[in-house]
Amino acid sequence: MTDMPDGPETGPQRRTTRAGEGGAPVSGVLTIVLAVIAVVAGFLILRAISDDDGESSSGGDGGTSSVPVDSTAPGGSTPLDTTTTTTTAPPLVTTGAQVQVANASNVNGAAAGMTRALEAVGFTMGDPTNRSEAFGQAETTVIYYNAANPQALAVAESVGRSVGGVTSISELTVPAPTESGEADGDVLLMLGIDKAGKTLEELNPSTTVAAPGVTAPAVSGSSVPTATTG
Repeated sequence: MTDMPDGPETGPQRRTTRAGEGGAPVSGVLTIVLAVIAVVAGFLILRAISDDDGESSSGGDGGTSSVPVDSTAPGGSTPLDTTTTTTTAPPLVTTGAQVQVANASNVNGAAAGMTRALEAVGFTMGDPTNRSEAFGQAETTVIYYNAANPQALAVAESVGRSVGGVTSISELTVPAPTESGEADGDVLLMLGIDKAGKTLEELNPSTTVAAPGVTAPAVSGSSVPTATTG
C-alpha cells in the first residue's frame, strides 16, 4: 500500500494550446496574413516587369523613329522643328506706272545709266532728269509715287527692291523735286550718292533682278556715261 490517496491527481498539469476567438490557432492566422502579403508583392513585381518591357519595346529597333529633342529646352522635352522654310521674294511689278530717274547725286550720267538698267529688267521708263535746286544733293536714294495711280506704289516698291532696297518711299509732291518741277511718270526715283553710278548687279550682289517670266540680262552701264543730264 501507498500513502497517496485514490482519485484524480491534484498536482500541476500541462496546459494545452487555446484556440483564438475565431476558432483558428494564432499561428494559423499569421500564416494566412503572410501568404496574402506574398501574393500582393508578387503581383506588384510582375506588373513592374511588364511596364519596363513595354517601355523598352517602344524604343527598340523595331519601333518608330524617335523625334529629335531640343536638349536646351526645359526638361529637354521639346521636339525640334525639322521643317525647312524657304522664303521666296514676290515677283517684281514692272507695269502699271512709268518710272523716271532723277540724278540727285554728284555722279554725272548716273540717272541715264540707271534708266537703261531698269528698262532692261522690264520697267517702263521716262526720260532721265536732274534734281531741283531746292531738293539739293542727296546722300541716300528716295522714291516718290503718285497716289492717284493705284499701281504706282507697287511699282515704286519693286523699283526699290531692284536697286538694292530703298527705305524711303512716299507720295509725290507738287511740284515734283525735278529741275522742271514735273515728273515724267507716276514713280520718281531720286538717285542719291549711295546708288549712283552702280549697276543692278552691284546693288544686288546675292540676287538676280528680273521681271516676271523674264531672264535677267546682263546689266549694262558698268561705266558711267559722260552725259551731264541724268
